[in-house]
Amino acid sequence: MTSWIKAKAHSELARIREAWEKQVYPYFRPFESGGLHTTINGKPIVNFSSNDYLGLTNHPKVKEAAKAAVDRYACGLSSSRVQATTVAHVELEERLAAFFRMPKALITTTGYQAMVGAIMALADAETTIILDQLSHACILDGSFLAAGVPKNGAEVRFFNHNSARSLERVLRTRERKNALVCFEGVYSLDGDQAAIKELLDVCKRHGACVILDDAHGTGTLGTHGRGILEEHGLEGSFPIEQLVIVSTFSKTFGGIGGIILGDEEVVDHIKHRARSFLFSATLPVPIVAAASTILDMLESEGPALVAELKEKAAYMRKSLLELGFDLGASNTHIMPIMCRDERKALFMHLALLENGVLMVPITYPGVKQGEERLRLNITRGHSHEDMNRALELLDLYGQAFFVQSGEPLDDTPSSSYIGP
Repeated sequence: MTSWIKAKAHSELARIREAWEKQVYPYFRPFESGGLHTTINGKPIVNFSSNDYLGLTNHPKVKEAAKAAVDRYACGLSSSRVQATTVAHVELEERLAAFFRMPKALITTTGYQAMVGAIMALADAETTIILDQLSHACILDGSFLAAGVPKNGAEVRFFNHNSARSLERVLRTRERKNALVCFEGVYSLDGDQAAIKELLDVCKRHGACVILDDAHGTGTLGTHGRGILEEHGLEGSFPIEQLVIVSTFSKTFGGIGGIILGDEEVVDHIKHRARSFLFSATLPVPIVAAASTILDMLESEGPALVAELKEKAAYMRKSLLELGFDLGASNTHIMPIMCRDERKALFMHLALLENGVLMVPITYPGVKQGEERLRLNITRGHSHEDMNRALELLDLYGQAFFVQSGEPLDDTPSSSYIGP
């Protein structure tokens, strides 16, 4: 007799099986080395879907710092931060608070846990959580978990993407006394920045508190890489006691881990109430050491690092637009190649990969049907040779699969092969 979980799995995996059978399944390809330049099945690959935005993951100083931490602390501490905090954790938190010009910082084991924990620790039955329609899964999951707390669940509402007017309307009509507004500094699939000033102005008028997810803005926006607030000259413009910033080590800082920044008491409250933090193992010290070393580089040469990333992103954007590619709403280093058809995205991915360029396809349900795309992230670690090779291949296969023109491959309706 087949169990219901076996039956469910078999049914839900139908699209995956179809993709395997058609040899277009694009995910979980094993890298044989780390970094932006790797190999897959022995073939050299340039990875254009990486979030290693400043290209520092493979820096010799970063790797040496992690190795030294292994010698001192081993690979892990085998417990949660409650009873497994090191001097390295505390020192990095103090340095992060100073770098981001915030009163206090807390580091967690993943960025996902940081966001889920912050929302659940702050929201209760007197809270309306208000989310941008394109919110990341960690924001959605934290909000839905907070809403599901027995007898103490929050209300969850949405506003139209990047619309201050829509946010204002939701704030006026909310059912609970307190408002917690969550949005991102840079949206990871679309590459557009938040309408930060307008959104914060609305929140300020309504006395709403804000959780800003600046994972993709850290190290990429602002002169020094402090993120979207620095980019738009808004640091210190919003009341600190109403603001929590969440970021991550898994992009610019080259590892894994979460960062929560805010008022001292607010961060301490999250530290003592966030279940995702309290009941997870401590971030391994080698990762802490690597992040600390990258922070050294941001402190000493941040403007030069960020400027180089922006120069390369500007070059790639100009070139892609000249070739006729649709980049959607992107205005950052994240530039989706809009295919708007699942087959086009999958076939483009395969053709590029065969020629040593990795751009992961994003399909339904990761994005809406008709918004399928290739994920193209420019990093400081990409050379102009890397970019020019990618542009040459994109132009070749973009024409072959009618991606620039937006024409269909044929008259056959698009079938749905796969979703992330």
